[in-house]
Amino acid sequence: MSPRKIIIDTDPGQDDAVAILLALASPEDVTVLGITAVAGNVPLPLTQKNARIVCELAGKPETSVYAGCDAPLSRKLITAEHVHGKTGLDGPPMADPTMPLQDQHAVDFIIDTLRSEPANTVTLCPLGPLTNIATAFQKAPDIVAQVQEIVLMGGGYFEQGNITPSAEFNIYVDPEAADIVFNCARPITVMPLDVTHKALTTKARVAAFRDMGTKVGDMVAAWTDFFERFDMEKYGSEGAPLHDPTVIAYLIRPDLFSGRHINVAIETQSELTLGATVADWWRVSDRPANATFMRDIDADGFFDLLATRLARL
Repeated sequence: MSPRKIIIDTDPGQDDAVAILLALASPEDVTVLGITAVAGNVPLPLTQKNARIVCELAGKPETSVYAGCDAPLSRKLITAEHVHGKTGLDGPPMADPTMPLQDQHAVDFIIDTLRSEPANTVTLCPLGPLTNIATAFQKAPDIVAQVQEIVLMGGGYFEQGNITPSAEFNIYVDPEAADIVFNCARPITVMPLDVTHKALTTKARVAAFRDMGTKVGDMVAAWTDFFERFDMEKYGSEGAPLHDPTVIAYLIRPDLFSGRHINVAIETQSELTLGATVADWWRVSDRPANATFMRDIDADGFFDLLATRLARL
């Protein structure tokens, strides 16, 4: 089976960085057509820079990185430096990237790629707010039918929210964009907090990265050491969730995950529940199913996959 063609849309973020590394380490499973940066965890100048830093860390400077939208569709940008640090990749200092940023806007790259590749052969992998994807769909509605699948990290149902009591960060930052994407009528697979909170870093799992004895292993361990302090204090857990790599792991090992095909709606009006992913897990409404909403993960299998693949870099 030929590798799956993907576009990674991202706002790095340490966990985004691990997701990018996993994809770049898995050419037999995924072909990264390009990486599109969006404002989210930190502002756009940092997310596009961080994406290039990660590509160089992976030894893949030929990867094309594009800068996209610097603000949500209709709201002021909310960022997450309190989790990821002021650079988004806080931890050990890293040199500025030398590989170029592509001149083309990320939205135009998404549009052109979906128009030029055969229909149903490109999977979109959003790891941050859905602004770039929604903007592309609004600007070029013809591309929507070309999308093979959208596999995204975002939302929560049983776990509710992590930026507000009811909303997960990626969806909350741009709920209008999320609403557009969830109503696009293409196959959507969601990795919510319900999954990622079951895949926590532990001392043994972080040690597996450090024990690789490579620059990538050392950096992933150091990033984890940095950002897990926030979640460990917040949740009282022994480690932190590695959210975004679940998207890439699903493309490689879908058997690691289980969920239901249900209706997921995005709250865009309420001040109290803005950005909530209203997941009809129990199928009590008559709204048609529009997404496969994952709930469970084989956490040991997930971390084994990460360690095995990242050791290649």
